[in-house]
Amino acid sequence: MIFKNLKKKDWLYVFICAALVVVQVWLDLTMPDYTQKLTTAVSAGSITMDDVWKNGGLMMLCAAGSLAASILCGLFASKLASGFSRTLREKLFTKIMNFGNTEINKFSTPSLITRTTNDVVQTQMLISMGLQIMIKAPVTAVWAILKISDTSVEWTSAVLICVAIIVVSISVLIAVVFPKFKQIQILTDNLNDSARENLSGVRVVRAFNAEKYQQKKFEKVNLDITKNHLFTSRTMGLMMPVLTLCMSGLTLAIYWIGAYLINKAEIMERGILIGNMFAFMQYALQVVMAFMMLIVIFIILPRTMVSIKRISEVLDTESSIRHPEKSAAAQGKGKIEFRNVSFNYSDSAKPCLRNISFTIEKGETFAIIGATGTGKTTLINLIPRFYDVTDGEILINNVNIKEYSESEINRMVSIAPQKATLFMGDIKSNITYGCTEDIADDDKRITRALEVSKSDFVASLDEGIHSSVAQGGTNYSGGQKQRLSIARAVFKDSEIMIFDDTFSALDYKTDMLVRKELKAQLDDTTVIIVAQRIGTIKNADKILVLHDGETAGLGTHEELLKNCPIYKEIALSQLSEEELSGKEMN
Repeated sequence: MIFKNLKKKDWLYVFICAALVVVQVWLDLTMPDYTQKLTTAVSAGSITMDDVWKNGGLMMLCAAGSLAASILCGLFASKLASGFSRTLREKLFTKIMNFGNTEINKFSTPSLITRTTNDVVQTQMLISMGLQIMIKAPVTAVWAILKISDTSVEWTSAVLICVAIIVVSISVLIAVVFPKFKQIQILTDNLNDSARENLSGVRVVRAFNAEKYQQKKFEKVNLDITKNHLFTSRTMGLMMPVLTLCMSGLTLAIYWIGAYLINKAEIMERGILIGNMFAFMQYALQVVMAFMMLIVIFIILPRTMVSIKRISEVLDTESSIRHPEKSAAAQGKGKIEFRNVSFNYSDSAKPCLRNISFTIEKGETFAIIGATGTGKTTLINLIPRFYDVTDGEILINNVNIKEYSESEINRMVSIAPQKATLFMGDIKSNITYGCTEDIADDDKRITRALEVSKSDFVASLDEGIHSSVAQGGTNYSGGQKQRLSIARAVFKDSEIMIFDDTFSALDYKTDMLVRKELKAQLDDTTVIIVAQRIGTIKNADKILVLHDGETAGLGTHEELLKNCPIYKEIALSQLSEEELSGKEMN
């Protein structure tokens, strides 16, 4: 249950709110006593102005005290709700950031966004409103019924029958709408997914003139959630007519029973009965009003319960990637070894990688090539432990990567991913991303990173490395984003650098110059390059050829041309025989 995340201060707020609610209820239920005294005095003909001022003044004091208690209770409830929602969002964000790719794929990105925002808001609303109402309503109902229970059996029976009808009606309506509220949260995920897909792929949509097609897809999801909202709103809307009917019927019953009792009573007792009837009427209305307040909670409670369950699912999910608290000591620098590694995604029965074995020595340039979908990116994602191997083991510096702490693996490995991701800020903040120390503008590491990645365009910008970067780097071209992504990996200066098809958006000349700089300035660094172009990898120390998740060849460019038909086929599809036999042009 997520409420175990309440802090000691939060529990203090709960106690204060509960105490204020009790004070408020006591004051509310005290006012009918003064009404009874005034009515009895009027009926007996003994009323005086002193009685009016005294009882009326006490009623005003009770009303003022109840108002003050209600305001203070609302203040503390708001502080509790906002603080708790902040705690939940922090815990959700921290939990999600520690998830492996397996858990991210399990929940999906739109669902995690909904759980972190919409579901937390639902919980916050329940606490801010419900903390007052859910305490006040039952306390008021029980206290009022206890006060009137010894007044008249007939009147008490009428109130209890009215309460029973309200409780049964609410229970039936909640049972009907609860499954629909669960569907609404799922449909909200789908709505976010559809909107996110349309926005992220807006250029593709326009390029293929598919606006109407995407609009129909969105309208379908939007219509589904609209129908669910209409059903739940209409169903819960039946509560108010039922409550109004019960309130009107109870009023009529109290007057009818009162008239019957007054007609039967002696003349001397009629004044007391009239006073009791008016007091009883106020008590009965307090009971009904308590349930009327509960209706507001019952409208949001089913959806909030679904939200709480969805939040708990995230918080209770343990990451499949577990790092030891104490890291093993490395026995070398930059060496990588795959031993009979196999891997398959949780939703796939067929392994993506099967029995992959190879060794990369310190300072080597290791290339991976293969057709689309052969597992190249999956393979390199196993090194920084974005996923864990299904079988076999991966060693870095002769130690199984599962024995390294997360911070140690992050220190040893830097990666320029297949999709160049830039964050909102400036170029400097993107290059130095993840660095905790203050970096000067003229730091040699920034200069080297820009030089190696051939990011010459930065110098031509008006603000240089302080030029702004939009979210996702949308104000830069694909090639510029890839070069900045390479610069970020180089700046980190790890002993192992992975470039996952990072050169695909670069022209051949820039591709060649970047690789030459990598070789010249990072000769002591182990470099892994995933590429589709033979020209990018032909000078690597070793080349791994993947085919259908298995090793089809391993060796140098020349060795693979002789011994690996698949590699030769790829090579001939890009270069002529003369180009393959010659050296790379300068």
